[in-house]
Amino acid sequence: MTSSPHIGGRPDPLNGTLGGESAPARGYLLDNARAEAGERFVWLAELFDGVSRGHFDRLAVGAGSRCWEVGAGGPGIPEALAAAVGATGYVLATDIDPSWLTAGEGYEVRRHDVAADPPPEPGTFDLVHARLVLVHVPDRARALATMVAALRPGGWLLVEDADTALQPLACLDESGSAQRRANRLRDAVRELLVRRGADLRFGRTLPRALREAGLVDVAAAGSFPVGGLACDRLEAATIRHVRDELLAAGLAGDAEIDAHLAAIDAGELDLTLAPLISAWGRRPAEHPPTLG
Repeated sequence: MTSSPHIGGRPDPLNGTLGGESAPARGYLLDNARAEAGERFVWLAELFDGVSRGHFDRLAVGAGSRCWEVGAGGPGIPEALAAAVGATGYVLATDIDPSWLTAGEGYEVRRHDVAADPPPEPGTFDLVHARLVLVHVPDRARALATMVAALRPGGWLLVEDADTALQPLACLDESGSAQRRANRLRDAVRELLVRRGADLRFGRTLPRALREAGLVDVAAAGSFPVGGLACDRLEAATIRHVRDELLAAGLAGDAEIDAHLAAIDAGELDLTLAPLISAWGRRPAEHPPTLG
């Protein structure tokens, strides 16, 4: 999921608003309560689960490992971790709204707010993983400290977040009116995210954030999907999810949204996403981090 001024003279949501002034919104924009959330989980899994699994392999997650999946959303990653750790391992999947998770599928489900609640079973996990979570959490430092405190000495933290300011466009090839409309609507969604407290430049800060949290052996990589059915379906689900908010904020109109959804369905757009930055670091055996 998810962080430069815009190309072609479009307004930059990081430096101002695209529409009229409105009262600050509260809560996570892309919450789990809507049916579109389930669609988004499916297509995010299609786009990024392979990336995350590759990092699990890199970090030697295997039989007997203890893993905490933070802000799990859907079941894809908890199920993959459960398959990797086997009967001798343990996987905990948490979310502020765990309604899309299924207990009894090889992992435990708990309701948990990583920015407000203490770490579950501190000092015991071989891997703590969060994808497209911290970018949306206003108190990111607290959330990061909570995840680090859950690690055993030598355990790994893997955080994956989008950097939508690094690549803000929906269509890289802005070749016509449909592509320009797609990019305007991507700007509008970014503006809604900023109003909810998202940091659209957070992805690029992850290596530094992990070092400052006391981790060692920090490294990072990026993934950047361009085009295809999964990008199309994710875009359509996202726009439907936030349609009412776009209209209420005056950032888009019904006709514009309908035309964009029709262009997606017609296969007219080569849609893309912001880069997903994956960063990982290890908790050292000495001087264990503590919650501040």
